[in-house]
Amino acid sequence: MAGSTHTVTNQPPPLIGYDVYTSDRALTEAVERHLAPELLDEARIELAALGRTCGSAQVQEWGVLANAHPPQLRTHDRYGRRIDEVEFHPSWHRLLGKGVAAGLTAAWVRPGGHVRRAAAFLLWTQVEAGNGCPLSMTHAAVPALRTEPGLAAEWEPLLTSMIYDRELRPAGQKAGALFGMGMTEKQGGSDVRANTTTARPLPDGDSYELTGHKWFCSAPMSDGFLVLAQAPGGLTCFLVPRVLPDGTRNVFLIQRLKDKLGNRSNASGEVEFDGTWARRVGEEGRGVRTIIDMVAATRLDCVLGSAGLMRQAVAQAIHHCSHREAFGGKLVDKPLMRNVLADLAVESEAATTLALRLAAAYDDGGEQERALLRIAVPAAKYWVTKRCTPTTVEASECLGGNGYVEDSGMPRLVRESPLNSIWEGAGNVQALDVLRALQREPAALNAYLQEVGKARGADHRLDTAIKSLLTELADLEGIEARARRLTERLALVLQGSLLVRFAPPEVADAFCASRLGSDGGTTFGTLPSTVNLASMVDRSRPQA
Repeated sequence: MAGSTHTVTNQPPPLIGYDVYTSDRALTEAVERHLAPELLDEARIELAALGRTCGSAQVQEWGVLANAHPPQLRTHDRYGRRIDEVEFHPSWHRLLGKGVAAGLTAAWVRPGGHVRRAAAFLLWTQVEAGNGCPLSMTHAAVPALRTEPGLAAEWEPLLTSMIYDRELRPAGQKAGALFGMGMTEKQGGSDVRANTTTARPLPDGDSYELTGHKWFCSAPMSDGFLVLAQAPGGLTCFLVPRVLPDGTRNVFLIQRLKDKLGNRSNASGEVEFDGTWARRVGEEGRGVRTIIDMVAATRLDCVLGSAGLMRQAVAQAIHHCSHREAFGGKLVDKPLMRNVLADLAVESEAATTLALRLAAAYDDGGEQERALLRIAVPAAKYWVTKRCTPTTVEASECLGGNGYVEDSGMPRLVRESPLNSIWEGAGNVQALDVLRALQREPAALNAYLQEVGKARGADHRLDTAIKSLLTELADLEGIEARARRLTERLALVLQGSLLVRFAPPEVADAFCASRLGSDGGTTFGTLPSTVNLASMVDRSRPQA
């Protein structure tokens, strides 16, 4: 019999049984804005169904279990034969199956596919971010494979399939396939041109044998991998199938799985190649050029993943404060807490709005939009991913001590939050990539300035920020040392211009005042008192 002292009061109910999509007004409005009208009805139905799935108690429990039971490496079978397989908890496979079925690898073959997928990826990240890695790699491999029409014809239907086929079999026997990627080596890190893995041509002219190592191989349980190696003609991209056409296993020696800070449900490994059979993708010596479109797509997924983590953290914080009472009233009604929650909501909406705008540029595919992506993707990847950690940490603090306890789910979000800033090129890599675009591709800067110029005259703080940015761009003296500052300003001005055009006035006003003007502090909860804080909090409140 429970003791009389164990009456539970003043605790919020769990945030389950709700539609994660329709509760996110910034996301739903972005989808409505960027999708063609004839696609909206179907997209609404799909995304709302996925939103209900994401908010269900069962699927959220799968996320908890997949994170609590990390993958295990089995290098040998019971007889001593090398198998190099990764075992996952059943919840991982359930999640991955639903992610594939939701079209998270099918954007390239669906109308409006990138906006629809971006919204779905942002939702699915909120369940468990780990399985986003193989979904992202598989999605991003398509443009690289299209440089070789023969390989694309063989693999693209499998990569864009909405069927999850987990068995390791030859590609011709599968209903769907997943891809991983291996570029990083011990001695080179982000400097992939320093890679030492070698590729020896075989007599047929298209096949090679690889020898070397990859210090970080994403999703090593996948059916195929895009890797970089030194061919006679220079650094080249290759496709390494996990299983050969005759049904035998390719030489793919998984030496160990990484023990990571977060992203625990996902396998990341170190692999060795020793006479590993591979097929060339693109021309010899153009490996970076071939794989760069894959990298750009995964960088956008880093932005989307961070936006998803931020949204879930903010939703949990607002939900908690809407039910928790302290000092004679609801926490959400206390002026100081309301300021914190509103500030967090602004950060989350700015990330979502920018991420969906970039996805829409992929769907458009025009020259102007491609030029915009050349600057906007690395700038967004730099800034949004770096804002993820302070956002999730502050949101956890809104729960007080409860937010520091694993049962709340907030520590999992906090541990995951730095990942997207590191993967696919850390901060300095993104900033230097922005500089390269500015220096070598004038069309990219023109496209960026035309985009932000659409909001000129709507807010004086944005106008001032654009003018200041132009002044900074005109001063190339010591620009590399200022690359981070410049990249941050590019991202903030782009976010501000989008919010001024598309967000409610109070959201745009709060962003421009605190992020572009001088009326804000360096921590959350320092918005000016003149903005409508209650309205911003209500806009971001999840409806459980």
